[in-house]
Amino acid sequence: MLRNEMLKLDGMLMIGSAGINAGKTVLACEVIKKFCKSTNITGIKVTTIKAKDGTCPRGGRGCGVCSSLDGDFCITEELRRNSSKDTSRLLAAGAHRVFWLRVMRSHLQLGLTALLSITGPDTISVCESNSLRYVVEPGLFLMVTAPNLKKWKASAQDVRRYVDKVVVSDGSRFDFDVDEIKLAQQRWQCEPSATAIILAGGKSGRMGTDKGMLLINGQTMLERICKQLRGTFGQILVSAADAEKYGFTGFEIVRDKIPGQGPLRGIASALEASANEINFVVACDIPHIEMGWVKKMLTEAKGADIVVPTTGNKKLEPLFAVYRKSALDAIKQTLRKGKRKISEAFDRCEVKYINLGKADWLININTMAEYEEFQRKQSV
Repeated sequence: MLRNEMLKLDGMLMIGSAGINAGKTVLACEVIKKFCKSTNITGIKVTTIKAKDGTCPRGGRGCGVCSSLDGDFCITEELRRNSSKDTSRLLAAGAHRVFWLRVMRSHLQLGLTALLSITGPDTISVCESNSLRYVVEPGLFLMVTAPNLKKWKASAQDVRRYVDKVVVSDGSRFDFDVDEIKLAQQRWQCEPSATAIILAGGKSGRMGTDKGMLLINGQTMLERICKQLRGTFGQILVSAADAEKYGFTGFEIVRDKIPGQGPLRGIASALEASANEINFVVACDIPHIEMGWVKKMLTEAKGADIVVPTTGNKKLEPLFAVYRKSALDAIKQTLRKGKRKISEAFDRCEVKYINLGKADWLININTMAEYEEFQRKQSV
């Protein structure tokens, strides 16, 4: 199933596991305990079945759960709190209701639809599953793994590219503070230790007017971008020449130390002002941000100075990319040599490229004709 066909459930926090007994239920219980006093949390456990042939995906004879499934899926509500079953543990942790969905992998979407008809699509839930990520884009997707696990199980490898954060656990303790998880406006969030940098300092020569101030559905382009980034990043910086002009955003305005040197100088100035090592840079002429890809780039930043997506015929998107502060020296060297093209700094950096595929959602608005066309599509 393609990503844009997935059902978006901001109220679902999905927890997967890279291996057996990784500690995902322990983490799920900790999250439920933290939020159940203020919110009704629905606990969900999904068991995905490839074939009802008596074999166990974990190996060995198995427990009979897969082979005993009658039909394409089965939904059971857990009512006991004193059992050692994972669903009972979720209920004992404080979940309002807990459901167990056993489902054929080929019928994940059908099983999910039936479950949502019981819980409601807007329910706030904590869900244990790997494979459900094929059909759902949750508000937050965590993957729990053991410290020395060398190979992730197949179901975890298949959805690895969608993971927002990998949590290392010894089965009872985590390298992760549950307090980092937030539930704001019915959406699960986990603020990464990263800064978002919006480049709004361009001359907008082809547009003939300030692109960041163009209106889309009553909001300026800059406000639209800020709204999409807010809640995901702990710090948001706006790189611009005029601090007063963009002060309405409420975020810190970073002015270029040497004006007139293009976006590469804007990136350098903002990286110096950033409070974090990892930084997502986006131009103010990109009205729609697919946050799933942003989270993936942040995850991929480990071991790289720059993470740059490519689209179409290997076209680089350096103004929708992740830059570590470790790239700053290379960027400054490039600027000192009088070079202004962003990609000219790449030769001095460890760069990781991510193919976004067709990526129809990644639109740059550079001309008035492009702006009018985008406006037209928004009104359809």
